[in-house]
Amino acid sequence: MAGKAETKKTEKLVKENLMREIKLDKVVLSVGGVAEDLEKGFQLLQIITGRKPAKTMSRKRIPSLGVRPKLEVGAVVTIRKDLKTFLKRMLDGRENTLKKSQVSENNFSFGIKEYIEIPEMEYQREIGIRGLDVTVVLKRTGRRVALKKAKRGKVSRRQNISKEEIIKFMEENFNTKFE
Repeated sequence: MAGKAETKKTEKLVKENLMREIKLDKVVLSVGGVAEDLEKGFQLLQIITGRKPAKTMSRKRIPSLGVRPKLEVGAVVTIRKDLKTFLKRMLDGRENTLKKSQVSENNFSFGIKEYIEIPEMEYQREIGIRGLDVTVVLKRTGRRVALKKAKRGKVSRRQNISKEEIIKFMEENFNTKFE
């Protein structure tokens, strides 16, 4: 009896290749702005995530926008824990609908026009009405081999996650609709 159960388990493992399984890697929230706008965006990211965002600096001079090198132009925060619940909350801000053009290889991005659209978020007078960008990065097992510093290895292009696979993953796991 025990022998039959073990063979069924091994057959199941052969059918489902663990290296092809898609997982959520991280969710990155970002806000752009200069001076006072940046401070409001910084506060917004702190309220949404409960973490301290990092500020990003410009590297180029863009005179038409008033941007010079080493000027703080954005804030970013990365979430790596409780991804499913956090991502569901962000998708609810978009009514769980995305465009196919927002999907790229290994990731997808979307914007939220007003943070008050996110469930459980209340209007903050000192922040006003602001939006933010959300980027979701997906991975497969074995990706770390290509990213680590010591003993870095090459990973096949088959480990990349295509647009179609991302769309299928999101439809099955988060009931997301794509236009």
